[in-house]
Amino acid sequence: MTLYDKAVAVSKPYLGPATESFLDRQCKTRLKIEPAVLMTAQLAELSKWVGIGAGLIMDQAKANELSKKIAALS
Repeated sequence: MTLYDKAVAVSKPYLGPATESFLDRQCKTRLKIEPAVLMTAQLAELSKWVGIGAGLIMDQAKANELSKKIAALS
């Protein structure tokens, strides 16, 4: 399982069917990478942008929770 797959699995309960498009957008727009090449060193930055982006579409506490789960992946 790739790191991106793990991020999708962790995010699915929060973002539902929009998970992959949301994470793809964060990786491509914010990190300037293809999602499949996501590396551990990029998790902190992805976590930050997931917290910001998800906070616009859900309760900020839930967005922060998701952000922390992304940061904890390895």
